[in-house]
Amino acid sequence: MDFSSKLLENAVYEVSQLPGIGKRTALRLVLHLLKQPEKRTDDLATSLVDLRGKIQFCENCHNIADTVLCEICANPKRDDSLVCVVEDIRDVMAIENTGQFRGKYHVLGGKISPMEGVGPQNLKIASLVEKVKKGVIKELIFALSSTMEGDTTNFYIFKQLEGVEIKTSTIARGIAVGDELEYADEVTLGRSILNRVPFEGSLKQN
Repeated sequence: MDFSSKLLENAVYEVSQLPGIGKRTALRLVLHLLKQPEKRTDDLATSLVDLRGKIQFCENCHNIADTVLCEICANPKRDDSLVCVVEDIRDVMAIENTGQFRGKYHVLGGKISPMEGVGPQNLKIASLVEKVKKGVIKELIFALSSTMEGDTTNFYIFKQLEGVEIKTSTIARGIAVGDELEYADEVTLGRSILNRVPFEGSLKQN
């Protein structure tokens, strides 16, 4: 792709580094920005700089936040005794969109995947076990995707909690095996949470 401007080429290159965006799409987006008022581009640039420089991770659940605690953990109307374990922030957003869950979350930051070099020590599992042992949490809902890595992660956490009095459940298999939560429709995901099953029971089914 030939460019008449090095500035244009640099902008297209940076935008094309985003997932799912090739150089042609990047060029279209950059040319669109050039047609917009300068303030529009300034606002976009400022929001991205602020995102990188000011974003925090909730010290309780590891969700993205603007302050020490995310809005969900800081909400006194949420149930502290019910915690939903998810892979990443996109899953929190997907479940919140269902309007069916009033507990809190714990974001692991991924799934155990030896093939990708991700072990338990790379995830927020230790902090979850520590929270559970404090005795406030009465039920953990495993809401990781129905993949081998998701099931392995669920089982690892379950084994770490042996001897601790806590109810463990998993979302109902309304979510197809291999599906990621963020792509599930809200009705199906909401029903999967409401119709969750005991985790030990899910082990016998597999």
